[in-house]
Amino acid sequence: MTNVAYADFGATHACKEPNVAELEDGYVKLANTLLDALLMADITLHQQKVMLAIIRKTYGFNKKVDRITNAQIAKITGLPETRVCTAKNQLLARKFLLMDGNCIGVNKVISEWQSLPKKGNTQNRESLPEKGKEIFPEMGNTQKGEIFPETGKKTFPEMGNNSSPKQGNTKDTITKDNKNNKTHSQLPLTANCAKPEKRKPNPLDCEAYLNAYNEIVGDRLPHAVEASNERKRKLKLLVESLVKPNLEGFQDYVNAFMQRARPFHFGDNDRGWVATFDFLLNRKTLTKIREGTL
Repeated sequence: MTNVAYADFGATHACKEPNVAELEDGYVKLANTLLDALLMADITLHQQKVMLAIIRKTYGFNKKVDRITNAQIAKITGLPETRVCTAKNQLLARKFLLMDGNCIGVNKVISEWQSLPKKGNTQNRESLPEKGKEIFPEMGNTQKGEIFPETGKKTFPEMGNNSSPKQGNTKDTITKDNKNNKTHSQLPLTANCAKPEKRKPNPLDCEAYLNAYNEIVGDRLPHAVEASNERKRKLKLLVESLVKPNLEGFQDYVNAFMQRARPFHFGDNDRGWVATFDFLLNRKTLTKIREGTL
């Protein structure tokens, strides 16, 4: 006696329960003005997802700001954490988002949101020239926006620098007059010449230090965005105290902190405190790292 297998078509015809959004499951109380501004904002899809995720994590729980990690945003948006980090920093720089200590939230003052410059008026968004033409920026004595002629034409616009009347293989005739009339640059230096001013030290590029810090700490610590005067002052004092008083020395310092830091510094404590950029600017932190007492 043979066994007969019967096909089960029940699963094919089974009705799937529809997933319907209901207010009873929760809702976000959001001002229409803010939503309208978000719809009109010139932001990317990744930035829009991050904005909506932060709105969900704050206003969705009746909070204005909250501690939200990149991993949390990545989980509800489906974006990689690296893309989340990049989009979030861009939104912070354009003041769509604000940091309040270790917490983040939406900037309700939409008039402070910074729009991208119009196309053609910024170096970051240069418009392509028409076919056959090439626009060059202002250089030397040439006029701004000088346009080269279309292909096929043999004439070129004047460059603004007229050629010397005596060029090529001709020689200047040395006369008695021009021999005695030496230019100022040919005269020897005398004791009456003013001494050149001392060169001022190059100012600290605080943005480069912020970017270096953010890259090293990654998602483990809050990123530093604002280069305030107070931070610039403390950063200058810290860098001068390093073995290598430059960006490389600062990177070594941050790497040393990340290696020696305890779970306490990453939020594993009763207060929910985490180390920030300002914590590393503290001279005591540098001393503890050097002495191994962090």
